[in-house]
Amino acid sequence: MANPILHFHGAAGSVTGSCFLLESGDTRILIDCGMFQGSKSEKELNYKPFPFEPSRIDAVLLTHAHIDHSGLLPKLANAGYAGPIFATAATIDLCTIMLQDSGHIQESEVRQLNRGNRRRARETVEPVYTADDACRMLPQFIAVEYGEWRETVGGVKFRYWNAGHLMGSASIEVAAPGADGATRSLFSGDVGASNKLFENLPRAPSDVDYLICESTYGDREREEYALKDRRDRLREVVATSNSPSGVLLIPSFAVERTQEVLTDLVALMDEGEVPRCPIMIDSPLASRATEAFKKHAADLGHGKAFLRALNAQNVRFTETAEQSKALDLVRGFHIIIAASGMCEAGRIRHRLKNWLWRPECTVLFVGFQAAGTLGRILQEGATDIRIQGEEIHVCARMATLDAYSGHADASELDAWVAEREPIRNAVFLVHGEERAREAMSARLSKQVSAKVVCPSLDDAYELSPAGARLIEDTRPARIKPVVPGKPDWNNDYQRFVLDLSDRLKSVADEKGRAVVLRRLRRALDPDEVSAAEGRRDGNVDHGS
Repeated sequence: MANPILHFHGAAGSVTGSCFLLESGDTRILIDCGMFQGSKSEKELNYKPFPFEPSRIDAVLLTHAHIDHSGLLPKLANAGYAGPIFATAATIDLCTIMLQDSGHIQESEVRQLNRGNRRRARETVEPVYTADDACRMLPQFIAVEYGEWRETVGGVKFRYWNAGHLMGSASIEVAAPGADGATRSLFSGDVGASNKLFENLPRAPSDVDYLICESTYGDREREEYALKDRRDRLREVVATSNSPSGVLLIPSFAVERTQEVLTDLVALMDEGEVPRCPIMIDSPLASRATEAFKKHAADLGHGKAFLRALNAQNVRFTETAEQSKALDLVRGFHIIIAASGMCEAGRIRHRLKNWLWRPECTVLFVGFQAAGTLGRILQEGATDIRIQGEEIHVCARMATLDAYSGHADASELDAWVAEREPIRNAVFLVHGEERAREAMSARLSKQVSAKVVCPSLDDAYELSPAGARLIEDTRPARIKPVVPGKPDWNNDYQRFVLDLSDRLKSVADEKGRAVVLRRLRRALDPDEVSAAEGRRDGNVDHGS
């Protein structure tokens, strides 16, 4: 039997689109099938065909429910995959909610896009999948327990370990038959941070041949926040945001992050640390996910505090679009927690559109903001942005509290990797932007004896007993290597439009604005501009 081959079809050079294909003989196992997020160029990968034949996949092993790990499962089923999707029971409960919500969002965004396309006589587009598509593939899920060895096609065995990242999250140990016996690989999934409110510390086995490890925070250290310290920092943000006509906007991932922040806010109010005020959860997904958390509350750390927060009289969940729109009419200081966490879709964009231009608004980021997303652009201090085609001058204050991050930071990742020793052959760094991977690679190269590899999108490696060997691929790349994990031309275009608008406004008169536009046209098409100017000058001469 040949050695296993591992393909990196996502989260290679970026933090989204997690998808790894493990071939063992004639068996093909997919670990995660996530949606790409971030720049427009990267998100376009969601619409392209898979770089493998879905009908030939034998099993899917899902690490957790976050959309960048699970979000293309309905597309996979639509494309012909009819096999099992293994996941923990809690992950299945969350995916039941999140994948249908993802389908709803795509349908809504496509409807809006197609209205514009029809007005411009452009071709209409289809969503990646619909809510009904997501519903149809749910029976393919099969629940697994932590620590339980399972076997699938071709003698491939796997075992789930609690990753401490999200309710139900897992690192997955896979033993694949090879020419010289079984090759043991460990896929970290997303490794949880210490001091998580609901989760235990991550667990995983040692003594593996290959480690596929996330590196989201591979280049940064968070401040050490025990629960009290984190709540003290949150109290400071609420206190500095509190004004009679103000709002604290918290873009938050609807699943777990929202529930954690809500629990802390209500605890601070119950203890008299901050004045009690209305807390609005403006996300139907968060509302439904909260029901899943209630179901598993007995298994969560601080589960009782979470249930108390849900019953607080000042907490409201908006369900309908009308209820969401009514938040614009709220008077007095209030707090709104709204999805999405990176400000790329959902109701937070309407909230930002309504508030960013007001100095009495504070935006608090409580999660990682990927390159090219609106959240990252605001976090990095943009003074002018565009939302739904409208220009907005940003007067709101930005704040960041990364104590809520679900990801281990640099030192936590290093410690987690050290606990996996011995690692005999290689560590593959995935799920991180270029700078994060490079920093983590430099540290690990001094820490572990195994080779440290930073794969590119769609790279394939033979996992031999002697080490990992890159397999040459002559197929054209799905996306240029420099694009994943970085802002793209669309980000540059939006910045250019805003700069041009500012320049035109700064010019004193109509003649000056005409000069600016003529210079721009000359840069775009110098030959056409010269000809037009010649025709104009000729007409002027003839008329005089």
